Parts: sequence; structure tokens; C-alpha cells
Amino acid sequence: MKRKTFYTRGPWSVRALVAAGVLLAACGGSSGAAPDRAGGGNTPGTGGTIGGNAIKGPVGNGTVTAFALTNGAKGAQIATAPTDGQGHFTMDMGTHSGPVLLELHGGTFVDEATNGTMAMGSADVMTAVVPAFAAGSSVTIMMTPLTSMAQTMAQGMSGGMTDANIASANGGVGGYFDVDDILHTTPMDPLVPGSGTSATQAMKNYGMSIAAMSQYAHTVGMTVSSSGMVTAMMDDASDGVMNGKTGSTPIDMAGMGGMGSGMMGGGTMMSTTSGTSGLGSAMSEFVGSSMNRSGVPMSEMQPLIAKLTSSSGALK
Repeated sequence: MKRKTFYTRGPWSVRALVAAGVLLAACGGSSGAAPDRAGGGNTPGTGGTIGGNAIKGPVGNGTVTAFALTNGAKGAQIATAPTDGQGHFTMDMGTHSGPVLLELHGGTFVDEATNGTMAMGSADVMTAVVPAFAAGSSVTIMMTPLTSMAQTMAQGMSGGMTDANIASANGGVGGYFDVDDILHTTPMDPLVPGSGTSATQAMKNYGMSIAAMSQYAHTVGMTVSSSGMVTAMMDDASDGVMNGKTGSTPIDMAGMGGMGSGMMGGGTMMSTTSGTSGLGSAMSEFVGSSMNRSGVPMSEMQPLIAKLTSSSGALK
């Protein structure tokens, strides 16, 4: 069965060696000169910029593309830029003003649950939508599974990706995972020793939520790439309810991330509890595992684990 796509597919900061207690960098460091939209080469930036970090674990050597939004839908391409080895990117937005859709394709990341290097699946993408970008401004954002879920949610709302719907969806997904600002909060990287020492609770919640998706992907048998779980969560979030469906249609996960027909001993349809108690259990498993090197104890994550476990799935 062909999987229905609900988005127009197309920052886990540095996972370099850092001293214990140092958080991931929140900077939107440039990976090079901004691309020349007229000819595809590189020229110095002359207008506004969008930079940040692509995080599914830092996604290195991927490609981020920015698109204008017209009447709530994907419009003309504005700019494109590569991510560096730590997932940083920067692009010149010229004189563009208005909401922006970002898409990330390709690249590799270190999977939290297994500590293995994985490639983004060819059919997988991460996205983010930025409301009310002001011409000439410089903005630093995160691109993560959570921003990706918010993008599909905004697209599925009446009127599509308008400024109001973008703000509502970003807030809804952030509220669901107890992260106050999913575009600008830097996720804690739980694979970095001591990274939780000076992290805020929102940073911890953000990082552990992303790790929980990797843990859940590992649990259900995504052996090739856990980015397939991001795709599934995006599809699930597209109607504003985490219940394993897009509208009334169950999500078929066949082939996602290399998963075969034995998903948790069953078929390939996404569980109705994947985005609720499934993530809660996966987060609990990850926090208690040796892969959690952040120093964040179970007691600090228990409120979010309990919230996810008992959630109705509504993203609001």
C-alpha cells in the first residue's frame, strides 16, 4: 500500500567532544557562504538569514531548502544550504519577508538508542515552519522531529500554513512535549556526558523526546534508519491527534526505516498508542539505559513520561 504523504517533504546541536556539563551549541553557525539563488553558487549574504541546527542527532551533510509560503501552501524556493558535520546550516534569505517552510533531505546522524550512524531515509524528511520572517532579519532555529510534526499539523489545518496556524501548531506540539518553544529551544543531547548539568527542563524534555522516538523505532524494528519513525510521527500529527492515523486512515509503516512485516510481533500498521504511551515507555527505557549519558535521572523525566503515557493524543 502506498503511504499517503501529508506534507511537502523536503537544529541537536554539536555532538562533538565536549567537556561534561556543556550543552549543545544553540548557535546558527554558518557552514559556508550563502547560496546564490540565481545561479546556485555561493555568494556573501546580503539580506536576511536563517540558520540553525538540524537535529535527529545532529544531521550532517544534509541539504536544507527554504520555500516561501503562499496562501498557506508551499511556494517558490528561496535558498538552499548544506549542513555541516554537526548539523549547522546558514542561508541567505535575500529580501524575503513572510512565513518560511524549511525542508531537510539526506545526511547522516547518530541514533540515540543504538549509538550507530544512520542515513536519513530517501523518503524521509525533517521540516520546520517559521512564521512572520522579517526581511533583513537574522533568525536561528531548530529543525527537529518536533518541528516536523508541527509543520504537518499546520498544513492540515484550515487555511494551511498561515502565520496563525504555524504559531498554533508549534505551540501545540511544544505543549504536548513540555517544550516552551520548539523553534528556538536547544535540545539537550543525551549522548553527551553531563549535558543535563546546566540544561533547563525544557531542554531536557526536548532532547529526551527525540531520543524516545529513536528508542521506539528500535523497539518496533526499524533496523536501517530511525528517521522512518519521524515520518510516521509527522503523518500521525497531521490531523492534530496522535492516534496512529491520518484522519480515519491507519498509518501503514511497511518499509519505513527498513521495518518488515513483524512490527512488535504484529503487522505494519502504526499502533494507536505509538505517540502516547508508546513514546512514554520508550522514554522510560532510554532514560534508564546506558545510552543516556546526560546525567539526567529518571525522577526529572517522570512527569513527562507520565503525561505521555496517560495522554489522549490531542496536540493542543
